[in-house]
Amino acid sequence: MKPTSNTPIPFIAAANYAQTGAWVDALQAAMPAERIIAFDAMNDEDKATCQVAIVANPNPADLHQLPQLQWIHSVWAGVERLVADLGDTHLKIVRLVDPQLANTMAEAVLAWTLYLHRDMPAYAKQQAKQIWQALEYVRPQQRRIGLLGLGALGEAAAVSLLRAGFQVAGWSRHRKAIDGVNCFAGADELPAMLAQTDILVCLLPLTPDTRGLLNAVALTALPQGASLINFARGAIVNDTDLHAALDSGHLAHAVLDVFEVEPLPVSQWQWQHPGITLLPHCSAPTDRQTASQIVAGNILRYRQSGVLPVTIDVQRGY
Repeated sequence: MKPTSNTPIPFIAAANYAQTGAWVDALQAAMPAERIIAFDAMNDEDKATCQVAIVANPNPADLHQLPQLQWIHSVWAGVERLVADLGDTHLKIVRLVDPQLANTMAEAVLAWTLYLHRDMPAYAKQQAKQIWQALEYVRPQQRRIGLLGLGALGEAAAVSLLRAGFQVAGWSRHRKAIDGVNCFAGADELPAMLAQTDILVCLLPLTPDTRGLLNAVALTALPQGASLINFARGAIVNDTDLHAALDSGHLAHAVLDVFEVEPLPVSQWQWQHPGITLLPHCSAPTDRQTASQIVAGNILRYRQSGVLPVTIDVQRGY
């Protein structure tokens, strides 16, 4: 059903979120015909008539104050926390699908793959010990990269890696076909891909099926001396099993950008472990300008036709 009026659209985030004002400004600039306001600036009439909200990990209690709310548009690509926070909800959820985000992630995957491929961690250790020694060079054509997740982010990363000359394989829940990529699918084929992977890059969404997927069994399936890059979600990797794989030398190194608790508490072992390169969830930040344009386009089409953008499958989590 077509919306009857251009009711105000709130931007709703956690109470301590520092970027609310910047998001409101960017969203307002992208859709000047709308009235974009922070949730705290809404009056009772605004709350009573609001049909759509733009969110960034909102407090569910804020959403409950909007009785006419029909759908929410997240400014993040990952929505598993939002799904968990909302629980059993009638609200339709739209996640951000931004080509710029895919490009940014592909850049990060290539950068940190090259970091491991050219053995930068080993050179850093040599520098600390004042060792002047060149390590043996391995051509990218001899290095096997395995991608977990072949959605928009995984496909963009695969293209970037192929251009750099790497051998690329990928695994997904359902069969994909990407030129130049050896594609595996389903639980039965995961061990085979892991067994032929020198650098494993995780780009999977966090779902009940992927939580703890990279456990001792999966990590042991990787060849001796393999490395891991996790740019997905922290809970996909079993921290205890990863620690053991690094301590045993089975894994050479892990680049970790995501953790179950963020910021990562200073007491956590990853801060000091010599086999870890730790990043502050910076691999693929959302671009506020491009994201705002995408959100604006989705909302404009909704205003004009009453048709919602593609919504997530709450059961799958994406």
